[in-house]
Amino acid sequence: MSQTDLLKPLSTPPTVMTAVLTGMTGLAVAMGIGRFAFTPLLPVMQQDVGLPLAQGSWLATANYAGYLVGAAICMIVAIRPAWAIRWGMLSTAAFTLGMGLTSNFALWFALRFLAGAASAFVLVGVSAWTMSILARRVEPGWSGPVFSGVGIGICLSGLICLGAGAVALGSRATWILFGSIAALCTLLLWRRLAKDAGPVWSGGEPERGRLSGHAWLCVACYGAFGYGYIIPATYLPALAREVIPDPSVFGWVWPALGAAAAISTAIAARCLPRLSPRRLWAYSQLVLAIGVIVPICAANLLALMIAALCVGGTFVVITMAGIQEARRLGGGHAARLIAMKTTAFAFGQIAGPLTVSLFHESGLVVPSVIAASALVASSASLGLSARSSGDT
Repeated sequence: MSQTDLLKPLSTPPTVMTAVLTGMTGLAVAMGIGRFAFTPLLPVMQQDVGLPLAQGSWLATANYAGYLVGAAICMIVAIRPAWAIRWGMLSTAAFTLGMGLTSNFALWFALRFLAGAASAFVLVGVSAWTMSILARRVEPGWSGPVFSGVGIGICLSGLICLGAGAVALGSRATWILFGSIAALCTLLLWRRLAKDAGPVWSGGEPERGRLSGHAWLCVACYGAFGYGYIIPATYLPALAREVIPDPSVFGWVWPALGAAAAISTAIAARCLPRLSPRRLWAYSQLVLAIGVIVPICAANLLALMIAALCVGGTFVVITMAGIQEARRLGGGHAARLIAMKTTAFAFGQIAGPLTVSLFHESGLVVPSVIAASALVASSASLGLSARSSGDT
């Protein structure tokens, strides 16, 4: 088969397994590489290119800001979900490769911003395209394997960084390796997505309808989730490095978080028939709050691994449950509501590091307490709303 044949669209409609593998791979590339590969690579960049921690924080913020912009575009512009996945993945590959081809900080900043925007396109596109296929085929239980792609991508990115450190590959070569993997995955999915079986989402339609109060509450709670989760997601590897100098030991914290994320989605998918998405979301946020607090209560390997399991075991589950709830509440405007929630999440994750900067004298103590409190308050609101609406 020639390279041209790989790019030709397929004529048959996607099966459930094809949709699951497509969504899983798309999320692994967009989130595991486009969003989170920077976290385990940051210590390597500090060591071999002398990247200061302050500049590393700015690069992380650029990615969060790009994610916000990408989600906002998805909210207001009419785009085909499969197109968003396809070009979002291709852009992620290009921008990731670019990180290894330059040492200019301004270009790094721009590339991380653009990679964040591309990852938002893929997340919203996968949520709209894959979930609609599973819903039409009455196979909602397969949503777990789809969202396990996030954890698989995070776990693999952490393992690749561990291996790169063991053979002294260096950050530039590792960025190129990540970009090459993303490009290969994009090429493999291109034919399937070129068919574009999904409809144009309703973000750009003039007749939008009115969202319910429950929908707006879920948007606000999703923003609180973004604020609460981003502090451990950003600083947990750095905390591990402070506690355990040996990179062959502290480097396992990030893969452990990813593995917990991958496994938890499969477990949560089995809970959905017995537990409403909103209640699953509420309970998961309470566990996430524990993961936020534990590292500031005890600075040791056990506390860090508990935090990694609590954070990794819940944040993808919350994402999955939040999208399921958006599809239920949004109806014909589900894609628009998903984009709104993703935008609120992006605002929350930008606010997290800003809070750390504001209370820098206390380290992570005050920001972590605020984040955990926001998560608990959000969980209480979701639980009360579920009770008032009769959710089980």
